[in-house]
Amino acid sequence: MLLFVGLGNAGKAYSGNRHNIGFKAIDAVAVKHGAPSFRARFQGHASEITLAGERVTLLKPGTFMNLSGQSVGEAARFYKIALSDIVVFHDELDLPAGKVRVKTGGGNAGHNGLRSVTEHVGNDYRRVRIGIGHPGDKALVHNYVLGDFAKAEAQWVDGVCAAAADYAGLLAKGEDEGFQNKVHLAVDAILRRDEKG
Repeated sequence: MLLFVGLGNAGKAYSGNRHNIGFKAIDAVAVKHGAPSFRARFQGHASEITLAGERVTLLKPGTFMNLSGQSVGEAARFYKIALSDIVVFHDELDLPAGKVRVKTGGGNAGHNGLRSVTEHVGNDYRRVRIGIGHPGDKALVHNYVLGDFAKAEAQWVDGVCAAAADYAGLLAKGEDEGFQNKVHLAVDAILRRDEKG
């Protein structure tokens, strides 16, 4: 059993926020792989799919970003999931928009959702870092991450989530580098098409 977690803030008011790209990625995985409807569990909403022969619980914490670890910890304890089998999808200010990097452990770079998850389960879980770009000034970060994606960004946002869903089976098999490379190529093709108009 693996646990795929999308970080975000619950509620319609936040659904378009940059901070919610983790939720968007998990929703894309759910749709692509025919997940049953999400239902209230583990202080959030959960569903279950099979990926590359592995059972995977999909989880969107309902605790708000800063308390995400409560939900993740509850699910991980219930299923007795090892840290290496927890994969957290989240927004990443330090990566250009549309870039994706996968890493295990490391710092939380001021991300309150990651900090909360680390507090509740430990630090050595896997992170799918989805770049949202940086506003350029630290003072602008709060409003930037809680702001909605611009209409002009919709194509790469949808593209990166679709690519994450297409290649999620590689994550289930522990092939993080393969996942990263496949998503990179898919998103790069979308961005090139955008440039050509």
